[in-house]
Amino acid sequence: MKTKIYFTAIMLFGFIVAAKAQAQNPECMTNLSIYAEHAKVKNYEAAYTPWKMVYDNCPDLNKANFSLGEKILEDKIEKSSGADKDKYIKDLMELYDNSAKYFPKRYTPAVVAIDKALLMYENKMGSDEEIYNMLHDAFKKDPKNFKNPRALYLYFSSLVDLHKSGSKDLQEVFDVYDDVTDKIEEENKQLTNVISELLPKDSLGTLTSKEKRKLKVATTNSKSYGKIAGSVDSKLGALADCENLIPLYEKSFEEKKGDITWVKRAVGRMFNKECTDDPLFQKLFEAQLALEPSADAYVYGGTLKMKNGDSQGALADFDKAMSLESDPYKKSNIAYKVAVINKRKGSKSTARKYAQMAINANKANGRAYLLIANLYATSANDCGSTPFEKRAIYWKAADMARQAGRVDPSLSSTANQAAKSYAAKAPSKTDIFNSGMAGKTVSFSCWVGGSVKVPNL
Repeated sequence: MKTKIYFTAIMLFGFIVAAKAQAQNPECMTNLSIYAEHAKVKNYEAAYTPWKMVYDNCPDLNKANFSLGEKILEDKIEKSSGADKDKYIKDLMELYDNSAKYFPKRYTPAVVAIDKALLMYENKMGSDEEIYNMLHDAFKKDPKNFKNPRALYLYFSSLVDLHKSGSKDLQEVFDVYDDVTDKIEEENKQLTNVISELLPKDSLGTLTSKEKRKLKVATTNSKSYGKIAGSVDSKLGALADCENLIPLYEKSFEEKKGDITWVKRAVGRMFNKECTDDPLFQKLFEAQLALEPSADAYVYGGTLKMKNGDSQGALADFDKAMSLESDPYKKSNIAYKVAVINKRKGSKSTARKYAQMAINANKANGRAYLLIANLYATSANDCGSTPFEKRAIYWKAADMARQAGRVDPSLSSTANQAAKSYAAKAPSKTDIFNSGMAGKTVSFSCWVGGSVKVPNL
């Protein structure tokens, strides 16, 4: 329900016209018009009395009873204290319940639970367990509509706090972490698809006003999911270190080795946390291969071969993984994983090759751009015969980092920090002036190849 509401004379007219015939209460109709007019100019104090009359007597007259009622009661809560504040909080909680009663298609279980949980949290009502159980039940019943970034974080954060107090086990923390991060990735995927579609037109200046708004909304929401993803990872923290993962998975392996979801998540987390040296990683990989010989399984097999010095066999497995996957988004993620493996191994050229394959499969894979940027930045000493030429590579790295933030705004904070760091290491204006290189081109004869144009002063 936490959405911006814009009013125009047409919309106000719509409130009245759309009123249900059964409401034939002229007083309700009149008061609906009055409180909507007040709400339009955010005069919620004046809107309260006419709204209350309509809400109490004709609750199903119009959805505005709930969408505007929320705003009106929030204003009351903000401006009151003590018993009065408690009363308005109780009224708002009841409004959320009634919204589902009268308009269930709009106010689904997840929407209502999120509104109630956030209200409880903001007003220090209820325990971590009550909030967690409310959100957990909503997530399981209505995952499609569980989209609020703050609620996703609260859902996970309250669970971690419960674990730290000893009332929830670590496996549940990992399960919910996977569910939450999958949901964030799913929502951000939809947003970056919109962004990828509109960015070319934006660069040409041919976006319509509607498309500009669409791009702005998608970019803003993607940034929000990025911030929440970072907060979720921070909250998980050291709980997912190898020293915690290995004994947990060892303990559960025999019982869970036939559960493909558990196996895939376990081996994936050990891969991401670089716990691949432990024998358990091979056991999990073999279990996944037996259950589902998917593309990811070949990525993990290639990882083990790489560690054992079989680079040729590893590359064959990586290419097998790429050939098995037909979904562009999943193929991009696999190529990115392979790029990471080769980066860790020090094979920069191969890492870039797979990172570029990741971008080719999904233009919105900002992580692949950031990886290439890092590969360039860490090659400065190998790319040039003079200090100026060596440092010029940082311009190329900065450009790649900026592109990461453009295609995937959820990474914009990380991308902007990286770009700023790389740009600071590139030649300064004084360096450009003293070198006489302004406007000229610096070519790279190292593995990076290509060139970069020196900025004009």
